[in-house]
Amino acid sequence: MADVLVTGATGFTGRTLCRRLVEEGERVVAFVRPSPRVAALRALGVRCREVDIGDAAAVAAAFEPFDHVFHVAAAYRTEDVDRDVFWRINVEATRHLLDAARKVGVGRFVHCSTVGVQGEIEDPPADERYRTKPGDHYQASKLEGERLALEAFATGLPGSVIRPVGIYGPGDTRFLKLFRPISRGLFVMIGDGQVLYHMTYIDDLIEGFVLASRRQEALGEVFTIGGPRYTTLSELVELVARSLDRPPRQVRIPYGAVFAASRWCERLCSALRVTPPLYPRRVEFFALDRAFRIDKAVETLGYRPQVDLPEGLARTARWYREQGWIR
Repeated sequence: MADVLVTGATGFTGRTLCRRLVEEGERVVAFVRPSPRVAALRALGVRCREVDIGDAAAVAAAFEPFDHVFHVAAAYRTEDVDRDVFWRINVEATRHLLDAARKVGVGRFVHCSTVGVQGEIEDPPADERYRTKPGDHYQASKLEGERLALEAFATGLPGSVIRPVGIYGPGDTRFLKLFRPISRGLFVMIGDGQVLYHMTYIDDLIEGFVLASRRQEALGEVFTIGGPRYTTLSELVELVARSLDRPPRQVRIPYGAVFAASRWCERLCSALRVTPPLYPRRVEFFALDRAFRIDKAVETLGYRPQVDLPEGLARTARWYREQGWIR
């Protein structure tokens, strides 16, 4: 039985990771902020401590010589979050946790980054050696947090970096924006739909985290954790439609016109100090390739994704329906 710390435990990935660890008999501690979602963690048997990970003194005071640390907490992309918020959580909080981990001597530190640090994949699929090119404050802050982690690992702290790809599954709400219009019978495709997209079922991602925390070969390394294959966005829409038993009706509109409108909308809403309903990053979803190789995780960690895309989408669709969010 190991003593394990999880940050970001009230989020989709962190919560699922906690459940897996508790089921395996580990003693799990979570650093949390006040939230109604903490009650569900406590019900799992997770020991929750209110700790502001952006406060170095608070982190140091709450830290123990844990066997494993999974740093999943992050400030995520939203249009109304400025650079300083991203840096405080994704960079400075990471620094505080790494410093505390080195001071007490934790057994293993697994840092959750993102494939977003590589930006647009111009020559897909990309592996871990592909250049980094963050395209916004979120990606830039995650890259800096990753660099801090790798520096710590190079100077004695045992650990590794995980870069997840397109996380989905029951419990996630991010992909509702894809499922909902398809469930209503029509999806508006901006562009030709041939852009590449890669998804990872949540249970497969959690297996990647666990393997990275236990395999000696993982030390000091970066691993992309993704699903068995990538697909085109058009095919993804068809697979979602099939999971919902809906005809895969798509209406296509030109990308250039919508992107230009999104830039105008963003400028106008910025002047009015309101969140834009349409902005370039959202439109770029339809234009930027996101396809990755998982060979390193397969060969080094023994990672084998178990849930293929049609099955994962079907499970997700069932859960959305159970919540009453789609028909």
